[in-house]
Amino acid sequence: MIVVAGFIPAIDVFEEVAVVTKPRAACLIGWPAAHSRSPLIHRYWLRKLGIEGGYVIEAVPPDEFKDFLFRLSLRGFVGANVTIPHKERALALSKPDEQARVVGAANTLWYQDGELCSTNTDVEGFINNLDTCAPGWARCEDALVLGAGGASRAVVFGLLERGIRRVHVANRTIARAKALADQFGADVVPVAWDAISELLPRAALLVNTTSLGMHGQPPLELDVGRLPPHAVVADLVYVPLQTPLLEASRARGLKTADGLGMLLHQAVRGFELWFGQRPEVTAELRALVEADLANMAR
Repeated sequence: MIVVAGFIPAIDVFEEVAVVTKPRAACLIGWPAAHSRSPLIHRYWLRKLGIEGGYVIEAVPPDEFKDFLFRLSLRGFVGANVTIPHKERALALSKPDEQARVVGAANTLWYQDGELCSTNTDVEGFINNLDTCAPGWARCEDALVLGAGGASRAVVFGLLERGIRRVHVANRTIARAKALADQFGADVVPVAWDAISELLPRAALLVNTTSLGMHGQPPLELDVGRLPPHAVVADLVYVPLQTPLLEASRARGLKTADGLGMLLHQAVRGFELWFGQRPEVTAELRALVEADLANMAR
């Protein structure tokens, strides 16, 4: 081979360069956050789908939340779930979709074109769980929703999207029910808490979004015997899994949807956004989380 001064000849040899791709990871941000079942759910799907990835809990106090979020990608995360008390600030610090804006809180974050976006998957979690547990429920005309907090806004948004004609919202503080009705329009009717009994015979769907009936909280006292025989009853509480409301409804032969089902279904979209595959809510996953909840209660 002739070498000309100042010229380095090309060599027809290609070196194999190993490209190291770091596994995708997401997290749950809350304060406190150790009680969450989200890591169990997402890690199960990662194993089932054969995806190399991770999901961890990040306990972040309120005064550190903004900085944590701005450095989310630098910390190696492609997205996050957000729980109390950060949901409203997550909405303000990201680009929310319509669901998050209407509900007034964000529980899922992901990056799109370099921008931190947000949604609220409680809406689809509630609706998809109802579709699974009580097919045909959306044929009802009248729904009665108990409570007027953030969970109630997600439920009402989902019901109106599915074409429910009239949603009554009952709350102990009637002003909160009226504020929710003002937000959603004439299809949402605020009612006083003591008027619940009168509405039960017309309610083809009853939804409890309050903490009543939750472990350590006062019971939800109402007579499910006043509901029509075709009624569907949903309770967002999942500790205990079988609340007194659901137990009484099942004893009467009514279709029910529990809070654990909603918890599982609301996790689906976040996983898909972060890891690129849509997971399924299966009986095996539900049994796994049920067993974990039972252990936690001991």
